[in-house]
Amino acid sequence: MDYTKIIRIETDKRNGKPCIRGLRMTVTDVLEHLAGGMTPEEIVDEFPDLTLEDIRACLAFAADANAN
Repeated sequence: MDYTKIIRIETDKRNGKPCIRGLRMTVTDVLEHLAGGMTPEEIVDEFPDLTLEDIRACLAFAADANAN
């Protein structure tokens, strides 16, 4: 998945952490919710600005970061 159009790093938002589509929600926030047992659907229900594609982008970003 090409997450580059979804995940952005802006130095003036959340101290330069990777965020989703310019929102203040970080990749780490999403991963912590998943690790805590929430399903992607539950995350989207809880945070209506997010989409399932955003969740997949976070996972792809994390996989790439871990591979490097």
